[in-house]
Amino acid sequence: MSFNIGLSGLRAATKDLNVTGNNIANAGTAGFKQSRAEFSDVYAASVLGTGKNQQGSGVLLSSVSQLFNQGNINYTQNALDLAINGNGFFQVSNNGAISYSRAGYFGTDSEGFIVDNFGYNLQGYPIDNNGELENGRITNLQIQTSSQEPKPTSNIEQSFNLNSTNDVPSNPTFDPTDPKSYNSSTTTNIYDTQGNAHALTQYFVKTGANTWNMNTLIDGVNPTTSVSNDPLVTTLTFDTAGKLLTGSPVDLSGWVPVALSGTPPVATANGAVASPTVTLDMRNATQFANAFAVNAVAQDGYTTGELAGIEIDDSGKIFARYTNGQSKVQGQVILADFANVQGLIPVGKTQWVQSLASGEPVRNPGTTGTLGSIQAGALEDSNVELSDQLVNLIVAQRNYQANAKTIETESAITSTIINLR
Repeated sequence: MSFNIGLSGLRAATKDLNVTGNNIANAGTAGFKQSRAEFSDVYAASVLGTGKNQQGSGVLLSSVSQLFNQGNINYTQNALDLAINGNGFFQVSNNGAISYSRAGYFGTDSEGFIVDNFGYNLQGYPIDNNGELENGRITNLQIQTSSQEPKPTSNIEQSFNLNSTNDVPSNPTFDPTDPKSYNSSTTTNIYDTQGNAHALTQYFVKTGANTWNMNTLIDGVNPTTSVSNDPLVTTLTFDTAGKLLTGSPVDLSGWVPVALSGTPPVATANGAVASPTVTLDMRNATQFANAFAVNAVAQDGYTTGELAGIEIDDSGKIFARYTNGQSKVQGQVILADFANVQGLIPVGKTQWVQSLASGEPVRNPGTTGTLGSIQAGALEDSNVELSDQLVNLIVAQRNYQANAKTIETESAITSTIINLR
């Protein structure tokens, strides 16, 4: 009996050494989760039960459990390196075979699909033809590398202050080339359907107490008549508190985009058109006793743009950043979690697959419910503590030596009995 007990102890110590050695070997593996060998004692059963004085029959390996505690977050220079700070797993697909991982080594293949370092596709919510996220539909995530099409300007919003202490200009006849014929001016770039930039310039001329004329030119011509140096004139009236009384935005819908050529410059149609509606909203303008200043300006048009980079927020939304200053959602990474993560089956490559014991995955974007946040440009380190594992090595070695001593002692006793005369 003692031989079998000692042998079971040797086997248990060997398995403990194997588990500890595997932990040490993967101390530098991103997303790796350390394992722990769990043992239980063995008692031989009898027909009438074990009884209160039953002797043990050794030890067996009852389970090898993985510890899914958080590893350190290590920041890298790769925007598609991803780490999970909290609960959850990345879901990847190998030609339809689904597995789960905490290792966030991701990049793109030749077709723009986001893949890990084994070529498995990262899963998430795609975008539809209108650029909107398709929440609930999970598929392979792909980065669109094509140029972003231009968008013509349809709305311009401005907030500015006109200096109430200004005098009426000395030159009563407005001339955009004569600064003495206006008090102040500002220029904003707007865009046509081909992404060409055009200079929208506003010249503000004080005409009396609380009244101003705003002379508007686009590329030096009237936006509604295309006549050079003949501005579109809009009267601005302020109340005694300096608030603008003009009720509706200025309509620039008649604007025909032009190009200037020759000396002196001659305006000719450039082949593009403007947005069907173009409005200039200045309802937040003021007239106070401060210097002229544009406090805010926004317009919704832009030129064509090339892909300049990728950004991912903590919920997993993927934004493509373009050279025109715009950004566009390209998809959203989803995370999966399980009722019993200990039930997941490790399959190598720092990946797991679900089992009956783990239950079905619950999939949601990062920061949803109990799911962790996604850190872009970072990797989760292995959660192995080398100091603990080295101590475990010593303990396992001592256990092995002690069980070997049990066998050695049993052998000596057996030899004594055999040698009796």
